[in-house]
Amino acid sequence: MSKKRNIRERGKIKLSSYFRKYKDGDKVAIVKNPAVKSNFPLRLVGHTGVIIGSRGRFKEVKIKDGKKMKTFIIHPIHLNKI
Repeated sequence: MSKKRNIRERGKIKLSSYFRKYKDGDKVAIVKNPAVKSNFPLRLVGHTGVIIGSRGRFKEVKIKDGKKMKTFIIHPIHLNKI
């Protein structure tokens, strides 16, 4: 069951989460922010991974997808530090 956002937070992007800083080696959880139109695979939501680098504003996250380790490029607004 998904957690429902407060009426005042719907459609709102927190600037602190948009400009959040991550270091290489940080463990992160993938959580889709519905206020942002993005195009990454929804099967990754709820997975955890490790940041291995960055490409511009985006972060390269290494995630185990099935039996393989894969690298995905995800914006920090969809990541939560663990």
